[in-house]
Amino acid sequence: MKINLGAGRQILDGFINHDITTLDGIDVVHNLNDYPWPWGDSSIDYILMQDILEHLEDIVKTMNELHRVLKLGGEVKIRVPYWNSWCAYADPTHKRYFHEYTFHFFDVNSPWFIDRDYYTNSSFEIIDEALILAPGQPYFHIPKIELIYVRNSILKKIVGWWGNHIGNTINDIEVVMRKVSKKSETK
Repeated sequence: MKINLGAGRQILDGFINHDITTLDGIDVVHNLNDYPWPWGDSSIDYILMQDILEHLEDIVKTMNELHRVLKLGGEVKIRVPYWNSWCAYADPTHKRYFHEYTFHFFDVNSPWFIDRDYYTNSSFEIIDEALILAPGQPYFHIPKIELIYVRNSILKKIVGWWGNHIGNTINDIEVVMRKVSKKSETK
């Protein structure tokens, strides 16, 4: 089973399309700030969560709930606004912004998780991550230049350093995480 969380008007075939509001094509209406979510434990293979996590109240609870509903080995693809991009602040319903290392606190292989594993009951591995650049946005469009995804680890550090000092360099962060065994099952 695949879920498109916070689908809005971006309805996807082959997915259960979810939103907080009843719209055409929405299969499940639920406020993701209300726990538990309406899916069973270990029942979901794949979750798409694009431009929704920044609207929620508690990121740690949300990550724990993603872990609960995903099957072992299931994946979640998350896209969020970068902390100093225009899109982080333009939407008045955004509650939180993200840094390129935010999701490392949920990655069992990261030094941030290893040092602070008590933050969460969830365990994931980051299997892909990208800093997304949108040159010229929102002020003007540069012809033939679309979104630029930076995945190379060295380039991410360079672009990340630049993006932390010069606003509107990085537009979004996209991360794909795979559910791994809970910490209590591996200790």
